[in-house]
Amino acid sequence: MISKTLPPEFRHFIFTRLFFVLGLRMITTIVIYQVFHLANTYMVGLAGLTEFVPAVIAALFAGHYIDRHNKKNILIWSFIFYVICGVTLACISFPYFNFTNSSKLSVIFIVVFCTGIIRSFAGPAANSMIAAIVPRAELQKAISYNSSTWLIASIGGHAIGGLLIAAVGISGAYFVAATLVLTAIIFALHLAAKPPINAQLNEPLLTSIKKGFSFVYKNKNLLGVISLDLFAVLFGGAVAFIPEVASTILHTGPIGYGLLNAAMDMGSLICIAVLVKYPMKQKQGLKMLLSVAAFGVCIIVFGLSKVYWLSFAALLVAGLCDAVSVVVRGTILQLFTPDELRGRVASINLIFINSSNELGQFESGVTSRIFGTLPAIIFGGAMSIVIVAGTWYKFPKLKKLEY
Repeated sequence: MISKTLPPEFRHFIFTRLFFVLGLRMITTIVIYQVFHLANTYMVGLAGLTEFVPAVIAALFAGHYIDRHNKKNILIWSFIFYVICGVTLACISFPYFNFTNSSKLSVIFIVVFCTGIIRSFAGPAANSMIAAIVPRAELQKAISYNSSTWLIASIGGHAIGGLLIAAVGISGAYFVAATLVLTAIIFALHLAAKPPINAQLNEPLLTSIKKGFSFVYKNKNLLGVISLDLFAVLFGGAVAFIPEVASTILHTGPIGYGLLNAAMDMGSLICIAVLVKYPMKQKQGLKMLLSVAAFGVCIIVFGLSKVYWLSFAALLVAGLCDAVSVVVRGTILQLFTPDELRGRVASINLIFINSSNELGQFESGVTSRIFGTLPAIIFGGAMSIVIVAGTWYKFPKLKKLEY
């Protein structure tokens, strides 16, 4: 139930977000399943890279474009192109069409390349609209709703995607996912136009991109929270280790593995639900730093644990801590970014988030090969604490930040 203190337009925004992320995560789940069965795990990783690289590169231009055009139109056109991508995947997967496996893989890789570009526009455009919809006093609550919607849709999309594959096949599952994105378009049509504010329409592309990075670099609060997230996720991500820990250390089966995999998301949902009801009123910067440090401690406990319930609890609390950081960071980005730079700052944040997730998986693989799995997990948690200490020293105003 969305708070009555938030404007009615925000409800349309949340449902737009819900159905789009549901469809997006379902398509991702189906693509991973299909590519694995058409080829192998290596090709699954390559498909992820094929989406990641254009998303990061296109984000530089996307931020410039978003700040100069109607954000509502950008959102709707992004969804339309995503529907086309979903329908294309459904068609090439239809069992009555005799496409070879290599032909299917070629089309899938072209489509995921396109979805990477689309996401570089859709995500920042949506995030840059929140401050234009919600009063400043309600931003923290709106960010909490936005984050919880993303989490629920993300978890639900992965689960429903798998169920639909079993129920209606790969092609049918793609069609359902595309229909959900189409539903997001219907809700997006109810949003008010969000034209550019104070945009310098004739400003060269490179100058515009440089201005976005320059603003983030000069604003120490923004630079601090973005850098903290980048390096904490880069070193502290334990998700890549969960399959091995569940199997070889905790000796649990598929159900136990599934619960471990969901533990952090469950913790995040619990925390965000509490923050929606009881928003943080003071010392938000300090609470963010302490929550990231506590996240690092939880990862260390996970690495040391040989008991299933303790490992689950460590990941659950890590999710709680991560949610505090996500809400504070999102609110700071909204509060400290001027309207004319929202698209570029949102795109820069997207680049940092995507890079930390992808590079974090690579870092996990490298450190586990050098030190072994458990030492690598403990190292990652310890580095998260070191990152907090460095942020505390480098950005002293951040720990005193309140909004």
